[in-house]
Amino acid sequence: MNIEHFLNNSVMSWMAFEGKYADIVMSTRIRLARNLTGYRFPLSFSENEALQVDKAVSAVLLDEEAELETTFSYIDIKGLSTLNRQVLVEKHLISPKLANSEINGSVLLSDNEAVSVMINEEDHIRIQCIFPGLQLQEAWRQANNIDDILEKQLPYAFDEQFGYLTSCPTNTGTGLRSSVMMHLPALTMTNQMNRIVSVISRLGLVVRGIYGEGSKALGNIYQVSNQTTLGKSEEDILTDLQSITEQIIEKEREARLALMNTRENALKDRLYRSLGVLTHARLLSTEEAGRCLSDVRLGIDLGLIKNINVSILNECMIFMQPGFLQKYADTSLQPEERDEFRAKMFRERLQVKNNIDDEGEETHDV
Repeated sequence: MNIEHFLNNSVMSWMAFEGKYADIVMSTRIRLARNLTGYRFPLSFSENEALQVDKAVSAVLLDEEAELETTFSYIDIKGLSTLNRQVLVEKHLISPKLANSEINGSVLLSDNEAVSVMINEEDHIRIQCIFPGLQLQEAWRQANNIDDILEKQLPYAFDEQFGYLTSCPTNTGTGLRSSVMMHLPALTMTNQMNRIVSVISRLGLVVRGIYGEGSKALGNIYQVSNQTTLGKSEEDILTDLQSITEQIIEKEREARLALMNTRENALKDRLYRSLGVLTHARLLSTEEAGRCLSDVRLGIDLGLIKNINVSILNECMIFMQPGFLQKYADTSLQPEERDEFRAKMFRERLQVKNNIDDEGEETHDV
C-alpha cells in the first residue's frame, strides 16, 4: 500500500469508540522488544548490520505464505521527509526514536494501522498492536502470533536466566510493555491524579502522557503501563495491568458522579464553554484544544452533550498536532498560522447545529 495512505488516512482502527470501558479507556497497546543474535544492538551496530537486520525481518513479514492475520506494507524511514516522520509519530505508528534515527530503519504497517513492526529502533524489532477500549488479551494474542512467526525463522537473542535480551535492561525478560490510554478528566479536576500516580508507581506501573515517556498528559489523557519486564510472566503483567486499570476506571466514575452532585452548574458551564470554543474560535493552541476536547468528551460521556460522534473527537486529537496540521494544509505553518488552521479544522470537523432537548438543555448534532 502507498505511503500516502498512512500519512493521509484519518480513520485508524484504535480510534473507534468501541471495546470494553470505551468511555474511559481510549486504547490498549502491546509492545514486544526483540533482538537477533549475530548482530550488535542498534545503539552500536553498523549501517551494514542495520541493513541486514532490516532485510531479514521484513522478508519474514512480507512473505505471502506466512501465517499472519494481516498483510503489511513496508516503509523505509530514511526515505521520508521530516514532516512525514512526524505525522507517523503523531499517529502512534512509530516512535520518536525511530523517526529521528540516522541508521537504516523501517516500519511495517497493517492496512488498518492496528499493527506496526518497527525495525532498528532501540532494538532490532519492536512489535506493536493497538486496539480500541480495554482489550489487553486480544492485543497480546495478535502481537504474540507475530512474535511466534518471527521467532520460528529468526535467531532471537535469548538467555535462559534473563529471558529476551534488549538494549535497555528495563526491557529485558519478557520484553513486554503493555499500556492503556485513559481519559481521566474528573480525577484531574478533583486533584486526585498525583496520589494515584504515587500509588501506581509503588505497584510496579508507571503513568505517562499521551505520547509516552517524557510527554504531557494532553487533554487529561494518560498512559498507564507496566514498568517490570523481568521476573514476571506475560500473563501476570497483563493481569496486574487489567486489575489496576479497572480500579482507576472505578475511581474516575466516582469522581465524575461527585462532580455532578456537588458542582453541576459549574461543570456544565465549563463543558458548554469548551464546546463553544471548539466550534467558534479563530485561534487554538494545542494545549487549549486538548483541554476543550477533554471537556466535550466528558460532556458526551455524562449525557450532557448529545449527538456528537466520539470517534471524531479521537481523530481531532491526532489532527490538531503540528505535523498532521501541516500535512493537512499541504504547506509549512508558523506557530500562529498553526493555531489559526487548527481552529479552522475544528470548526469544519465539528459542524454543529443547535437543538433543544426535552429538559430545555442545549444539544448538538454533528
